[in-house]
Amino acid sequence: MNILHIYKDYYPVLGGIENHVRVLAEAGVARGHAITVLVTSRDRKTQHEELNGVKLIKTARWVNISSAPISPTMFLEARRRGRTADVIHLHFPYPLGELARLCSGSHAKTIITYHSDIVRQKMLRTVYQPFLWRVLRKADRLIATSGRYLDTSPYLSRFKTKCSIIPLGTDVAQFAQVKPSIVNELRHQLQSAALPAETSPFILLSVGRLRYYKGLDDLIRALPQIPTARYVIVGAGPMYDEWQQLARAVGVADRVFFAGEVIDAELPYYYAACDLFVLPANARAEAFGTVIVEALGAGKPVISTEVGTGTSWVNVHGQTGLVVPPHDPPALAAAINRLLSDDQQRAQMGRAAQARAYEEFTVERMIDRVYAEYDRLLQA
Repeated sequence: MNILHIYKDYYPVLGGIENHVRVLAEAGVARGHAITVLVTSRDRKTQHEELNGVKLIKTARWVNISSAPISPTMFLEARRRGRTADVIHLHFPYPLGELARLCSGSHAKTIITYHSDIVRQKMLRTVYQPFLWRVLRKADRLIATSGRYLDTSPYLSRFKTKCSIIPLGTDVAQFAQVKPSIVNELRHQLQSAALPAETSPFILLSVGRLRYYKGLDDLIRALPQIPTARYVIVGAGPMYDEWQQLARAVGVADRVFFAGEVIDAELPYYYAACDLFVLPANARAEAFGTVIVEALGAGKPVISTEVGTGTSWVNVHGQTGLVVPPHDPPALAAAINRLLSDDQQRAQMGRAAQARAYEEFTVERMIDRVYAEYDRLLQA
C-alpha cells in the first residue's frame, strides 16, 4: 500500500498531531507499506529526507498566516505524490494541505483525521468555510477521535454516516514501566526546584505546547489557594514568557517550575513523579488531550475541564479524576485540594486510570483500527 500523509509539521517538531502522524507513518513502514509524509520546512528551502524508513518531503515555507504555514510548493508536491498514492491521509485542521489535496487531481482514496475544529482563527474560518464543506464532502472517510467530539462539532456532526471513531493512542507500557529509583530522584529534584520548603510538597504536572487554550494560567492563578503543592510545567511555546510573568505577578514564582521541553525517554518519569496531572484547557482547540492518556498510563489521577470535547470522555469524572468548569481557578483549586487531601481516593483513581489506558488507548489498538480503515477503503 502506498500512503501519503499531509500535515504542516513533522518530528522533530513536537506536538500532539505531529506525534500522531509519526506513529502512523512508522507503523506503516514496519508493516511493509510505502509511506510518504508531506509537510512544510522551517525555512524557504524544499527538503527531501528519510527518517526511520519514512520518506519526508518538506516544502519551502514562505510565511505563517494564523499559525498555518504557507507553502505554494506543497500544491506541486501533492499533485506529484498523489499520482502514485493509494490512500491520502489528511490531518485536519491544516487548510493548505486540504486545498492541496483538492487540487492534486489524484484518484487515491482520501481519509481525514479530524483532530479539531478551527476555533480561534475566526477570519480564517470564515474565508475557508466554503472549501471546508467541500473537503469534508469529498473525503471517502472521516475519523473522529471521540464520539463526544463527533456530536459537538458543527462541521463533523453533519457527516456522521461516513465517520469512524478511533481514539488517539499512546505507548501505555512506556508510561507504566519506570524505574522507582529514577522516579524518586526526579521527584526530589522537582520538589527542590523552586525555593526550599520545610515539608515535601505535592507535585502538580502539566505537559504540552504552551498555547493559550491549555489554560495553564488558570492553574497559576489558583496556586495561592493550593499551599501544599508545587507546579511543574513541561513544554515550550508562545505563552512561555507571559505565564512566567503571571507567576511572578500572582506571587507563586517560587512554586512554579518551567522544565522546558523534555525528551521522550525522560517524559514518563515526570508523570511518575507527580501526584496529580492537570489539564485546565479553556477552548475546543483542546479536542482530545493525548497528555491525559499519558497520565492515565502512568496511573495518575487527572484534573481536567469541561470544554465540550473528548477530554471529558478520556478523563471520566469521579472515576479516573475530576472534571471542573473552565476559566474557574477557585473550582480548580477546590478539586485539586480535594484529591491532595485524600490519599486513598488518589490511589483508587490512579488504578482506574491505568486500567482505562490499557483498555481504550494503546497505540497498537489505534494503529490496527486506522490501517483497517485503509483496507476497507481500498476494498470498497
